[in-house]
Amino acid sequence: MEPTATVLVYSDDADTREQVRLAAGRRPAPDVPPVVYVECATLPGVLKALEEHRVDVCVLDGETAPAGGMGVCRQLKDEVFRCPPVLLLMGRPQDAWLATWSRADAAVTHPLDPAAFAEALAGLLRSRKAVDA
Repeated sequence: MEPTATVLVYSDDADTREQVRLAAGRRPAPDVPPVVYVECATLPGVLKALEEHRVDVCVLDGETAPAGGMGVCRQLKDEVFRCPPVLLLMGRPQDAWLATWSRADAAVTHPLDPAAFAEALAGLLRSRKAVDA
């Protein structure tokens, strides 16, 4: 059986979580493992999922309320030992400075461009694989 990568998707919007799954599909690139998604709608859910699963990449929605993905990203980078890479979903390209402040490893804007999203996710999965090697 082929190994898989676990991607945590955090958004309070079920449609956004679905867009993430559809944009990347089961395998965002031929050279990365198939992806299994863990979906979370709340910050406590994210923290619990990080404790219970070996997460390879976190995808955080910057537009989520009340705990936005940018603040959650910064919190995870500060508090989670060996925090997985984070791909941040931003509402506007002008929010790139906030993505930098949050210490996100990559960022893409809404609405999701499937090719750009899959490329960003695959890049983070590759970087995670290189760290684990």
